Amino acid sequence: MQTNEQIEAIEDWLITVALRNSTVATILDGLCQRLRAIDVPVDRALLAWNTLHPLIEAESIFWQHQAPVAHESFHHEQEETDEWLQSPMRWLWKSGERQLRLRLDGAETDPRFPLLRELKDTGFSDYLIVMTPFELPAIEENQGNTGVLVSWASRAPGGFTDVHVSTIEYLQKRLALAVRATVQAQITRTVAETYLGRWAGTQVLNGQIRHGDGQSIEAVIFYSDMRESTAHAEALGPDLYLRLLNRYFEATAGAVEAEGGEILDFIGDAVLGIFPISADGLPAAAAQAVAAAQNSVTRLQRLGLGDLATGMPPMQAGIALSVGRVMFGNIGIANRLTFSVIGQTVHAAARMEALTKQLHQAVLLTEDVACAAKADTDPVGEFLLAGFREPRPLFALRLA
Repeated sequence: MQTNEQIEAIEDWLITVALRNSTVATILDGLCQRLRAIDVPVDRALLAWNTLHPLIEAESIFWQHQAPVAHESFHHEQEETDEWLQSPMRWLWKSGERQLRLRLDGAETDPRFPLLRELKDTGFSDYLIVMTPFELPAIEENQGNTGVLVSWASRAPGGFTDVHVSTIEYLQKRLALAVRATVQAQITRTVAETYLGRWAGTQVLNGQIRHGDGQSIEAVIFYSDMRESTAHAEALGPDLYLRLLNRYFEATAGAVEAEGGEILDFIGDAVLGIFPISADGLPAAAAQAVAAAQNSVTRLQRLGLGDLATGMPPMQAGIALSVGRVMFGNIGIANRLTFSVIGQTVHAAARMEALTKQLHQAVLLTEDVACAAKADTDPVGEFLLAGFREPRPLFALRLA
């Protein structure tokens, strides 16, 4: 029988991991191993929770004795499988109950749940599900239905005793605290990176939150703006135009991320991206930026728009690439900051993009970018960009 000292030791361990930067998989694995060490016969456990993420709706950790721990994510657009629709965990989650106990060592199993027959056939004798609710940021449809849902199964003859069940119930509340701390930290990072970008989000979470915090870096700037956006907005109306805008961003901003860059801002229908110059030097960053520009044009050409309105012309954009030193940090006012990039290099890219329509070119590059990337380009002349003292040569990217 488990002693109070043994249970308190596990409780203390759960508090410790809640204060660390642990993963949910590590926490569940550690708890199951410790339960077995005090003779609570856990042979299988599944922990699931809803999360706040633009792509992922829920996550789960599957633990089985003497097997690797498995982590699975479920996307918003995924259809509910028959396995989930007929699972006892879903039944408990939908019912609003807090616990479900299903003995598997009898002659029959509950016909509602095919999983029980599978567990019985593989030697399991007992199955317990416990729901521990807690408040956590969640998508609207899951508000008020957050927490952890954990199933516990045993192969021991006779299954769990009442003392085992009481121990699991007691420790699951502490498990929920540790999971909540971990998931809350994950959600904070997800929100920061989703709205600020991976690099900027990391800087903010690492403490760069004061007005004026920042650093000077060398980078290639990617600037893209949609052509005929006003006409599209007027022709389509707000709802369809929003769908059009998101497809445009998938094509352009998506290409920047696909080539290793980062999106810093969406300015109306413009995209501001950055390719920092790392130890690999300017040629690597320039090549990535040129590949992103080429990829953007290709994606835009392939973009289907027929479902938005009949006779929609192919979507086009002007893209400009410049390189130089920029200031990367917090700008705004003390109570409302954004983490972005500023400097003449950014201004140059914006001015160059404005020339793409006049020059009938999709992509314009500064000479430094064109040479460093060894891009296939054509010179289009020297231009005095607004706000600059000297004219500079520009090059048009030859498109495949």
